[in-house]
Amino acid sequence: MLVRWDPFEEMNRLHDHFFSGRGLTAQPFKVAVDIREEKDAFLVDVEVPGLSVEDVNIDVEKNVLTIRGERKVEKEEAEGKYKRVERQYGSFSRSFTLPETVDANNISADLKNGVLALRLPKKEAPSPRIIAVNAS
Repeated sequence: MLVRWDPFEEMNRLHDHFFSGRGLTAQPFKVAVDIREEKDAFLVDVEVPGLSVEDVNIDVEKNVLTIRGERKVEKEEAEGKYKRVERQYGSFSRSFTLPETVDANNISADLKNGVLALRLPKKEAPSPRIIAVNAS
């Protein structure tokens, strides 16, 4: 089968891809997360370049840690159009089920150089509860 290459169709496709400004629309995106375990804590690093403390929310509910944020478009060109937009804008949300060994009341978070660093301290795992059986 012979496939005919149409340079005008290719140019239109490239134009739509690179010059459409689709990157300016707010769409959900995924942030990169690294999780590592140390003797006394779990450490979570989340890449959030360009975000400030006000742009990030962290909560724990029913043993689920949720990290949410939003990167807003800084400015829109009034006189011209963007030629290329590769940065992602919009909101993100990541949730993680915490092991029962995490002390959720003492989680700490710091934002520095575009990395949100969470420290999830460990506590002793709860021991099984033994229930005595009474004779009647």
